[in-house]
Amino acid sequence: MILEICANGFESAQIAQDTGAHRIELCENLSVGGLTPSYDLIERVIRELDVETHVLIRPREGDFCYTDAELQQMEKDIFFCKEIGCAGVVTGVLTSEGDLNRKATQHLLEAAQGLEFTFHRAIDVAREPQQLLRETILMGVTRILSSGTEATAEKGLTYLMEFHEIAQGYIQIMPGGGITPTNAWKFRKAGFEMIHTSATQKTDQSKGDFFTSGAVGTSDPALIRKILEEIQ
Repeated sequence: MILEICANGFESAQIAQDTGAHRIELCENLSVGGLTPSYDLIERVIRELDVETHVLIRPREGDFCYTDAELQQMEKDIFFCKEIGCAGVVTGVLTSEGDLNRKATQHLLEAAQGLEFTFHRAIDVAREPQQLLRETILMGVTRILSSGTEATAEKGLTYLMEFHEIAQGYIQIMPGGGITPTNAWKFRKAGFEMIHTSATQKTDQSKGDFFTSGAVGTSDPALIRKILEEIQ
């Protein structure tokens, strides 16, 4: 089972690598759900570390309805990630009605050609998540990161299993949100092949919405090791 760590800085990325995580999602400002990291941080991680690196492409906090200027910046960021040697990008765009913005997503997919493309937890606030999943399958998205429309993946496990059934191997479903050493085994038992977590000690998910979780600090190597033990 693959463990992806949401690394909110170089220290977390290095901890993830050194403790045996399989891949990272690199971001900054995890306290607002994560934003696109600086080019300097991306370059440093790629230059100094060996861990498989996927970069969050999210220009601001808040909703996932982006202006033309924001989408242009997202494309620019994706091109940079491709040029610097990242393995993938993580992003998502919705319409004001809460549906998949197909045109914008297609542009981002084209910009990311040659990279893995993860559609993130914007699916969890979509109007019809199952329909969005089907559309991303047809578009060629690599994977979906989701908490099953709930605040945590454990609470959304039933919905995640429905996603897994729809996916039928055409797209990867990666549970994420509130995954800890005490519940990681549930996702392995349910048949998922990967999970996503920040593995930070200071995480308050009792307040706010999906993307203002209050998560702070760096990834904890002890938590990562415990999670790895539970999913072997």
